[in-house]
Amino acid sequence: MSEEIGKTTHFGFTEVPEGEKAGKVQGVFTSVASKYDVMNDAMSMGIHRIWKDAMMDWLAPRPGQKLLDVAGGTGDISFRFLKRAGHAHSTVFDLTESMLVEGRKRAEASSMADQLDWVTGDAMKLPFADNTFDVYTISFGIRNVTRPQEALNEAYRVLRPGGRLMVLEFSQIPNELMQKVYDLYSFNIIPRLGQAIANDRDSYQYLVESIRKFPDQETFLGMVRKAGFENAKYRNLTMGIACLHSGWKI
Repeated sequence: MSEEIGKTTHFGFTEVPEGEKAGKVQGVFTSVASKYDVMNDAMSMGIHRIWKDAMMDWLAPRPGQKLLDVAGGTGDISFRFLKRAGHAHSTVFDLTESMLVEGRKRAEASSMADQLDWVTGDAMKLPFADNTFDVYTISFGIRNVTRPQEALNEAYRVLRPGGRLMVLEFSQIPNELMQKVYDLYSFNIIPRLGQAIANDRDSYQYLVESIRKFPDQETFLGMVRKAGFENAKYRNLTMGIACLHSGWKI
């Protein structure tokens, strides 16, 4: 038990006790919730929308499917999924209630409110039965989980046989020079945008640091396979600034 208590993990570039990370992440997203979608556009110059569309293209949603959208926050992925699938259902799951509140506002202004559930909880301990969902997505969220492998294990558990995992996350550019240029942009511009748009420099400094601490494409692919997923593969987006990982529960 004492070893568990002594375990640490990264919160951006800072080492913190494992038990504190979820609360700190929750604090970040509570702070940025109302400006989250605006900041996504500003940080990525709108490219995050193209990445999310690419995710849906590869996923190819179908009518009747049940989606679990983890770290689903304001519902971006769920709305796209339901538009593509037509008659389907999504459960939006997030650690931070204030993010779900923003998502519900969007749902109420659409025609999809009845196709959505909103649930608060921990990605490492999903409150759902085994073999419940057809699709599990997590978009720009798994790097904020204290132990990403446990989240992947849970994804495998709650998916039905034949179910699909898809993870969209920031990653590493294989070209070293391009990575350095991107780092200069990330560390010098994004926190300033956070201050200007959301009046919150520190949260966006953390988000930039958390991207650098996340495993590269091949390492994360190994984690997807370790969770039990078959036919696991990935596709780089925009030179590897972001990456899509896919796997199947066979």
